[in-house]
Amino acid sequence: MSKQRIVIKVGTNVMTNRDNRIVRPVLRRLVKQIAELYERDIMTILVSSGSVIAGKEVLGKSKIKDRTQRRQVYSAIGQPRMMRLYYNIFHDFGMKCAQVLPTKRDFSPGLHRQNMINCCEGLLSEGVIPIANEDDAVSVTMSMFSDNDELASLIAQLLDADKLIILTDIDGLYTGHPEESDSDLIKNVNPDDDLDKFIKDNNKAEEEGRGGMGSKLDYAQQAAAKNIPTFIANGKKDNTIIDIIDGKAVGTKVSL
Repeated sequence: MSKQRIVIKVGTNVMTNRDNRIVRPVLRRLVKQIAELYERDIMTILVSSGSVIAGKEVLGKSKIKDRTQRRQVYSAIGQPRMMRLYYNIFHDFGMKCAQVLPTKRDFSPGLHRQNMINCCEGLLSEGVIPIANEDDAVSVTMSMFSDNDELASLIAQLLDADKLIILTDIDGLYTGHPEESDSDLIKNVNPDDDLDKFIKDNNKAEEEGRGGMGSKLDYAQQAAAKNIPTFIANGKKDNTIIDIIDGKAVGTKVSL
């Protein structure tokens, strides 16, 4: 029996505070849950944002005018910093992690795709947690993922994951604005449901991550259509991942 495997995507807004600084205890809680799953023979592939914000923390305000180039620079500086954070935290829990930096061509049929599968399968077989993030430093606009929600959905489909968990800073999809008292959490969604009426566009600063709720739901529905149950849930809360794996009603579940 091959081990269960899940893909967890953690967004920038989960790991940062209101001043846009990375909050280490949040990463620690995340890794603690991944370590607990490992003990249960469930392997995790982590898709992590944060490199742009981590780079901005180091560099401060950049003088570069071009937005794409500025993002590349922040990302290139921030990526090793994110990995060092993760490396140290995983090490504290007696685990190993590795960096995987895919670009879009790695998911097109052919050699690149097989190479990507071989890399992830090899890491998982050694008990190493792959940490994937788009290679923002070299991705060009045409070949960029729209955001890490798309990347997580593609990885889940590529590796035929048992579950995809998309962590954000709210509890899931609501019938209205999450902060309004008459809004209710929508617990279950079908891959075919039209959800446009529930989606509000967000206006985020560039370093705050690219994906809004609309994008999360699009890619969640795509994974769910391939029979990968997908959950959108609050990553700032304790034990969210374990609760989902234990079958508790947490967040919004997208499934057939």
